[in-house]
This record gives sequence, structure tokens and C-alpha cells, in this order.
Amino acid sequence: MEVMPPVEELPQLDVAGVCLNQLLPAVYAAGEAIMTVKLGELEIQQKADSSPVTAADMASNAILLSALERFNPDIPVISEEESDSHKREASNTYFLVDPLDGTREFIRADSKGNFTVNIGLIENGKAVGGIVYAPMRKLLFWGSAGEASYLATPDHIHKLSISQPAAERLDGFPVAIASRSHPDQQTADFLQAQGITQRLSVGSSVKFGYLAMGVADIYPRYGPTMEWDTAAGEAVLRGAGGQVFDAFGKPHRYGKPGWRNDAFIACGQFSPF
Repeated sequence: MEVMPPVEELPQLDVAGVCLNQLLPAVYAAGEAIMTVKLGELEIQQKADSSPVTAADMASNAILLSALERFNPDIPVISEEESDSHKREASNTYFLVDPLDGTREFIRADSKGNFTVNIGLIENGKAVGGIVYAPMRKLLFWGSAGEASYLATPDHIHKLSISQPAAERLDGFPVAIASRSHPDQQTADFLQAQGITQRLSVGSSVKFGYLAMGVADIYPRYGPTMEWDTAAGEAVLRGAGGQVFDAFGKPHRYGKPGWRNDAFIACGQFSPF
């Protein structure tokens, strides 16, 4: 069985008074809890907004919130699975947590492991720190915007940079990455207008990791997303040298009404602006 590297072997990242590495054991534990549910008897319920939720979402949520309370008790937490937290006003610094991003991918028999545990740290409206863990795929991304981002797998640990494209891509041809579960015509129109013909369809915040790895160059998103869907991945991408803009080329911001994102363009090596 493949085992992730021990936390003490991973490069340490500190941002806005938070040591991201202190949270990694809880992220690993949340991933284990998710996989226990994935490999067992899967029961699916519907939330008020008709989106699916499982015992994996709730188990991961409990583990992550406990760790955040232990290590960063003074920083507010907005979690997808804590409806009361959605009523809070945005402060200068807060966490955005998605205990199981890509629930629709999680419940699919052919999910290919594209579901993640997300912890994002926001400071002054910007995603500054993030952890993204795909437990089935054994991919751990963590990063500090403007400083560094890393990828750990059972086999290696390395620093991420959008300027070092992955070997499996075709150099010279921009590659877009898009949602697998939420395709839309606006994205197709955008890619056509940019002359981009190569496209990967992947679920969850793994898409930001692919940009940070250099596997893909751009991720346009016109369909609905919440801020906890993107904060962690955006911080990882920014730590690797990428950027996220709104549809008009302005920096993507957090703390919007209802914690809802507008359309955004996440950019690695390719930018339309």
C-alpha cells in the first residue's frame, strides 16, 4: 500500500501567522476518513440546495475543524458543511474549508480519484495559503501565495512552478482544464475564442494543482462555484507563479456576498489578459 511522506519530512510553509504543516496530519486523517466511506457502504443524502452530501463530508469536516480550533483558535472558519458559519461577515483573516470538494466525483464509480480535502487561508480578500489533498490519488498540494508551493506523493516531494511544464504535455500548444461534472457553453465559447483546442476534464480543486504542475495552462470557470471550492487551490497556484482573475482581468477576490464566486479565469502559462 502506498503511504504518503511523513509530515516532518515535508518543507514547511508559514503564512499570515499560520503554519500550514501543523494542519497536514489532520488533512491526512480527513483523507483516510473519506476513503473509509468510499470503500464501504455509501449512503447519499441531499442538502437544502439539492447538492449531495455523504458521511465522508461530515467526518472530514469534524477532523478539520478540530485541528483548526486547536492550532488557530482566533481565526474564523467558514466551512461548506457548517451552515451557521455561512452567516458570518468576512474578516481580515479567515479560513475557507471544503471537507470534500468534488462530492459528485466522489460518489461516481468512475471518479478516478478527483475529489479533495481543501483548507484555504484568506487575508485581506486574497487567497494566501492553501492545502489540497486528493486521498485516492495520493496527491498533496500545499502552498503560500507569492512564496512557494509543493507537491508530495508517496514517491517524491518537489517544488511546483508553472514555468516547468510537465513532460506529458505537448509543448507549444496551450492546454485548458475544465470541470468534468459541470460543463457549460460559455467555457466552450471562451476556449474557441482563444484558439485552444486541447482540453482536460477533471473534477474538484485538482484542476488548480494541474495548473501549478504545468500539466495545463488555463482554467476558465463560468459555472457556479463557492469560495471554499477555490481558495485552497488558488493559493497553491499563486505559490507556483500562477494567477486567478475575474472575467474582466481584475484580481480574483474573496468575501463576496453569500461566499459565491463570480466567473473566473485561473492562469498558469497562458493568460488572455
